[in-house]
Amino acid sequence: MREPSAPVPRPQPSPPLPKQSTNEPVSPSYTVDEEELRRKIAHELALEQARRQSENHKRLEQEKLIVQEEIGKAIERERNASSEQLTRAVLREKAAAEEERLKSKTFAKKLNEKERELKRLDEYYKDQLARLEERSAQFYKVTTEQYQKAASEVEARFKRYEAHPVCADLQAKIFQCYQQNPQQSLSCSTLASQYLHCVNGAKQSLLGRGG
Repeated sequence: MREPSAPVPRPQPSPPLPKQSTNEPVSPSYTVDEEELRRKIAHELALEQARRQSENHKRLEQEKLIVQEEIGKAIERERNASSEQLTRAVLREKAAAEEERLKSKTFAKKLNEKERELKRLDEYYKDQLARLEERSAQFYKVTTEQYQKAASEVEARFKRYEAHPVCADLQAKIFQCYQQNPQQSLSCSTLASQYLHCVNGAKQSLLGRGG
């Protein structure tokens, strides 16, 4: 059989602590601790303020660098744009100058071609005029010879029948025409033809009479 266990003793409540009186004087050690604590708090606050100021300064410097970088980029973009505009303006000027040079060159070429064409035409017309003058001189010579021969034949053959020259009016006109137009004998060709026709008619008329 088990033996009965002994009863467990209960803990006794501790006596209440004596209350400190609020009117008791503060000890010098407590005052020293409080001042030390205040100095520590003030020092930590100063350190915190310095730390925040340093962070603010760093942040401001970073922001300043960012702003300066953005300003530099904007200036660079503006400089590039201005340079590009200047380059385009220079290229436009060069293109306009080249176009003007080509126009001047083309105009000079056309002008030279025109001058050569005018010179060729001038030489052609001079040659044609010389040939025409030569033909006119030959025609004048032949016409004059024919006229003189015909007049001589008519006058020698029919002198006894005619007391006045044959076709005297045309003869006077043709002499006057040759005198007034020594270099343009073609203008007298009509009168010469009429005179020859008149002389031949007179010849036939006289031959018809049985002269």
